[in-house]
Amino acid sequence: MTAAGAYDAVLFDFGHTLFAHPGGVAVLQAAADELGHPLDHPSAGELWAEIDRAAMDPAEVARGRDLDSEVWRSRWKVLYGLADRVLPGLGDALDASFHDPWAWVPYADTAAVLADLADSGIGVGVLSNTGWDIRTPFRVRGLERFIGSFTLSYEAGAVKPDPGIFHTACRSLGADPARTLMVGDDPIADTGAVAAGLADVLLVDPATPLGEPHGLDRVIRAVSGRA
Repeated sequence: MTAAGAYDAVLFDFGHTLFAHPGGVAVLQAAADELGHPLDHPSAGELWAEIDRAAMDPAEVARGRDLDSEVWRSRWKVLYGLADRVLPGLGDALDASFHDPWAWVPYADTAAVLADLADSGIGVGVLSNTGWDIRTPFRVRGLERFIGSFTLSYEAGAVKPDPGIFHTACRSLGADPARTLMVGDDPIADTGAVAAGLADVLLVDPATPLGEPHGLDRVIRAVSGRA
């Protein structure tokens, strides 16, 4: 249990924490339908698994997508383009979907929690490993006004779990790390906050269905000292 008033600021991860996107298999099937060549679920699953493996290959990760917006754009074109061997045009459809701000959906409790924190005078920041401007999903849904700062890896020059990016995010809010809570879904990247000297880390379940409540009320309870 955290003492009441122990947190002055909260940092949130973006994907699978505040917003989610339809899964790759669903996006592939919807795009294939649009292109007039339906793709069955097993085939879409196999194709998406191939893309995911390629994206997470150590040599691919070492290219530094999260540190350079140009590398991000060019490499995701190549990675999503693997789908073109099944159906020309699928790669561009994937790329468009995953960079469409409207395709990123806030969890059911995202807006209320962000508003509650902001109204309570708690500093709210977003801290994300990414190579594209994830401010846009907040902006199109009117949620940007609740965010005091965005710390994005490609702008900060560091990626979680590097302590440096947590320090950058805290500085951007004028917050003491020792009085800042990190909220995320990745037990490796987001728990880097501990080594950075942040007060605590709260992990949410990345498997929460799109648009459902995500347990973010736990953040309000933690900030108020009730959890």
